[in-house]
Amino acid sequence: MKGIDVSYANGRVNWDAVAAAGYKFAICRCTYGRHGIDETFIENVNGAHAAGLQVGAYHYSYALNVSQAIEEAEHCRKVIEDAGVLLELPVWFDMEDADGYKVKNGFAFDPNEITAMCRAFLDNIQLNCGVYASFSWLTTYIDWQSLGCAVWNAEWGPGDDIKGMMWQYTDNQHIPGAGYFDANYIYES
Repeated sequence: MKGIDVSYANGRVNWDAVAAAGYKFAICRCTYGRHGIDETFIENVNGAHAAGLQVGAYHYSYALNVSQAIEEAEHCRKVIEDAGVLLELPVWFDMEDADGYKVKNGFAFDPNEITAMCRAFLDNIQLNCGVYASFSWLTTYIDWQSLGCAVWNAEWGPGDDIKGMMWQYTDNQHIPGAGYFDANYIYES
């Protein structure tokens, strides 16, 4: 099953065009850090649902330790609950450092600590959840096998070496009438 993931960076999404192109789900950024809320979260969830898509969410982490990861889980859960939206798919925890925040703040990138932070988020969100990361993060920093949760692997190219629940195979998928998106595939059981 094909889908996309979106955030405020995608602007206003033409969800009817996404559905017409054969996409069946959307993962919408919900929150980031301990206080951030994606301003397009509710609009994206409602738009995707109106077009007949299943929806999940993701949280981008700025946590530097386990206690901050717990705070982020509580924040993410509260935003989803307050939004009153139905999520058919998991809430994904993204621990990567795409914007260099962790590097700038002296984060040690210790695999044991990163895995513990993932576990803390997963244990405290109290929602269906999983871990998102690039293949290199999943094989270098996160002991995803020990977490026992759904895994979303970002490995752009022709193959998925993790084969968890979901695979992000490109960050540049053109959808006519909608624009360019990260494209994903959910393995159906």
